[in-house]
Amino acid sequence: MILICQNLRNNLQHPNEYIRGVTLRFLCRLSEPEVLEPLVPSILENLEHRHHFIRRHALSAISAIYRLPQGDQLIPDAPELVERALASEQDASARRNAFVMLCLCGTERAVAYLLSNAERVMEWPDLLQMAAVDLIHKVCRPPNHRADKGRYIKIILSLRSSPSTAVLYECAGAIVSLSSAPTAVRAAAETYCQLLSSQSDNNVRLILLDRLNELHTSHRDVMVDVVMDVLRALASPNLDVKRKVLDLVLDLLTPRNVEEVALYLKKEVVKTQSGELDKGGEYRQMLVQAIHACAVEYPEVAGSVVHLLMDFLGDTNVAAAVDVVLFVREITETNPKLCVSMIQRLSDTFYQIRASRVCSIALWILGEYSLSLSEVESAIATIKQCLGDLPFFTISEEGETTDSSKPAQPVVNSVTVSSRRPVVLADGTYATQSAATEAISTPVTPGSLASTLNLRSLILSGDFFLAAVVACTLTKLVLRLEEVQQSKVEANKACTGALLVMTSILQLGLSSYLPQPIDNDSYDRIVLCVRLLCNTGDDLRRIWLQSCRQSFAKMLAEKQFRETEEMRAKAQISHAQPDDLIDFYHLKSRKASLCVFIGFDILAKCQGMSQLELEDEVQDDLKAATGGFTKETDDANRLNRILQLTGFSDPVYAEAFVTVHHYDIVLDVTVVNRTKETLQNLCLELATMGDLKLVDRPQNYTLAPESSKQVRANIKVSSTETGVIFGNIVYETSNVMERSVVVLNDIHIDIMDYISPATCADVTFRNMWAEFEWENKLLTFIAEAVIILNYFVGYFLSIMLVFLPHLYVSFYQVAVNTVIQDEKKFLNHVIKSTNMKCLTPPSALDGECGYIAANLYAKSVFGEDALVNISIEKQVDGKLSGHIRIRSKTQGIALSLGDKITLKQKGGS
Repeated sequence: MILICQNLRNNLQHPNEYIRGVTLRFLCRLSEPEVLEPLVPSILENLEHRHHFIRRHALSAISAIYRLPQGDQLIPDAPELVERALASEQDASARRNAFVMLCLCGTERAVAYLLSNAERVMEWPDLLQMAAVDLIHKVCRPPNHRADKGRYIKIILSLRSSPSTAVLYECAGAIVSLSSAPTAVRAAAETYCQLLSSQSDNNVRLILLDRLNELHTSHRDVMVDVVMDVLRALASPNLDVKRKVLDLVLDLLTPRNVEEVALYLKKEVVKTQSGELDKGGEYRQMLVQAIHACAVEYPEVAGSVVHLLMDFLGDTNVAAAVDVVLFVREITETNPKLCVSMIQRLSDTFYQIRASRVCSIALWILGEYSLSLSEVESAIATIKQCLGDLPFFTISEEGETTDSSKPAQPVVNSVTVSSRRPVVLADGTYATQSAATEAISTPVTPGSLASTLNLRSLILSGDFFLAAVVACTLTKLVLRLEEVQQSKVEANKACTGALLVMTSILQLGLSSYLPQPIDNDSYDRIVLCVRLLCNTGDDLRRIWLQSCRQSFAKMLAEKQFRETEEMRAKAQISHAQPDDLIDFYHLKSRKASLCVFIGFDILAKCQGMSQLELEDEVQDDLKAATGGFTKETDDANRLNRILQLTGFSDPVYAEAFVTVHHYDIVLDVTVVNRTKETLQNLCLELATMGDLKLVDRPQNYTLAPESSKQVRANIKVSSTETGVIFGNIVYETSNVMERSVVVLNDIHIDIMDYISPATCADVTFRNMWAEFEWENKLLTFIAEAVIILNYFVGYFLSIMLVFLPHLYVSFYQVAVNTVIQDEKKFLNHVIKSTNMKCLTPPSALDGECGYIAANLYAKSVFGEDALVNISIEKQVDGKLSGHIRIRSKTQGIALSLGDKITLKQKGGS
């Protein structure tokens, strides 16, 4: 040790500055007073070295030594020496190390130095400014230096003009911690907004938005004034930043700023039209949703933005176009003043729509809200113009001589010329046939889009659901025309024209012109419209013209009521219990003990700290910190989660308590030696199946006779999928030379531990349902494989693959098989068993109609979406039948949920 100390002292006096500095840095990590004591004089000598590199590390070494338990004996005058060195030091890093040492070991000296140089703080380097802010954080904890808080706030406010962004960020946080006055909070918010607009790193922007969101939670009135500064962050190209900005701004809307916000969002929508932005369609969809939220909450701004948004009904981004048309539909119902202008604008821009779903919603709007004579006639004319000439296809003279199995090409713009000529029929007789020949000017294949005939193009592509919507819309318009049109001749002409459109659609669907014939549902709906126009009763007229709109208004009212109730429930959440102790920290002495009570449980005791400071200092399990359970419930939960791994007659008994915490699974295994012999090299060998990974292998133990041992194993989880943990216990005895093995029971990890109820919009659910259609892709792949293998391995072998999809599909489409005979009771049982939330509103489930269709939704801890659709019907014998369909982005969660539902659906509780 003498030689070591001598070597270190020689290094501290070495002429090479680097060796001196490295040795001083090494001494910061030593804690043996016997080694450090003879080196103290050499360390102090380096405080006056000419090179700042050595002085910097000498100050660090003095700080580390003085903070040791015996440090005040090794260097008793360390704070005085460092204070003198700080007064004469010029290097920024050395000054920072000296100031930090005073903050840690001589707080009063550091405070005196800071206050004496309060006017020159702005001239300090940024490292020293950061240390000054940390000191203010430390000394302003109550009840320290409460009288000087104003001087500290003045220093912090002066640092807001620092060129260092790190100092600005720390100053903003310090201002909020020092004062809750509106002026201080506004200064902090403006600083965050300044950094938000100046920083280019997306992670930094997200952190700044989190800080602004925290200010919004506690100081919403102040944050309302800086909402336009927050909106400037939309210039960021990152969609996550844009989404967070929009969410924050929508929470800060007031009648005073809603017009400015809507105008700014309107300008952003216009910018997306230029095509300069990456992912402009997705950003446009976010803007449309934000404007929709503004207009729903404050209808007075709807008129200034709705007409602009209607230009995006033909957007190539279908999701954005759907959001726009849904926005138009809701505003048309909730704001009657805009109804006339919006219907007129919709009729003018209808030909721009290219998406089938957008067309369907737009047609519904035209059919429900076209009330006056001019509106009805304009809507009918728009629909006919977009459908084009009828019929949708004709048979030319050349078509009779060609292959009849080949479908004729449709024509958008054509001139029909009638001709008559004799033909020979199949039975050999003669007849005269009238044929229509077409001069083709613009041939289009099914599925292509014309410039104005959007409905015709979509119907010729095989979209008969849209064709049924067209029939229903024409039916509503004709029925309303009969009420508002005084001339019966004009009404009959409109009715005849609508019937011609419907029959043409039926003719197209039943012909061999398209490869896919019309489906039964669309056929029945169009035939119902034809019968309704031919013979209309008052009851049917009232249903078609009034009930649909009333149902939509009821749905909107219920949606608004549900949102209001949720906001009211959040506002009524009490963060303190009636029997909580009140913390008067102004009246406490420095050494007073703080007892924080929640219920009747004492959670923590801290020296002179408030509850907010306690949350900063204490890091513990969430349930333990909030008192979410009592000892009795905790013991009951533990008993329910104990799994027996071996039998009672086995020489080694083992049971496990499984703790699932997000990405980790902890197995606390209790191993008991039931024999009279000592078990040596006892080892718990585990293996996993699924997306589970054993972190470390438990070590070997020696168990005395009839003794027990606690063995812990950690397992990582990577996805939401049912996994299995299996293994055995291996041990040796002195009498038996071979190793004995006890096989353990399997531990099945429940998927319910990883998913929790969640909510999402109906449009989002439908989009995800269409996106997660992996099972149909699998069926298509297998069908293609059957066709390909048919050429190579023969028909009989390839046809065996046809039965594979039915086996696989049974996991994501579960047939209802239960003893429960009530639809709602079965639905509640599935919700409880799967830990999901029902998105279908309660009003849609009211009544007794014999069937139920509901959507369930949940999210996993890994951010995965789980979607379930339940469609059940009560049979004549009282039993329930139907299917439960499951979809997710990953097959693992879908298969695990299907297995869970299959096991749980038969139960009645």
